[in-house]
Amino acid sequence: MQTESGGRLPLIPIVLILIILGFALFGKKGILRTLQASRHHAALEAEVQQQEAVIRQLKEEIQSLRSDRQYIEDIARRELGMVKEDELVYQFAQGSDKASADTESPVPQ
Repeated sequence: MQTESGGRLPLIPIVLILIILGFALFGKKGILRTLQASRHHAALEAEVQQQEAVIRQLKEEIQSLRSDRQYIEDIARRELGMVKEDELVYQFAQGSDKASADTESPVPQ
């Protein structure tokens, strides 16, 4: 490179500037690492918020299980198939049971 005065630019300052720029971009605390760490931090923050929402939901369910009789009854009905003493239970045959009954040979009379 030539300056207007006809001399060459010193090579050492240019090399030093390039090295400093390299460290600024690619070093342990460089710009690229900082951006990557920032993205990772944001992803972790989102995961923490999601986990906190799950924890809140589970705490509400625990509170309902401790104090809400209707909630407990609903779970017992849905998951365990329980009914009250004075209730009637109707059971209907499913279509697959009827089809297998039709294919059996009739009983002689």
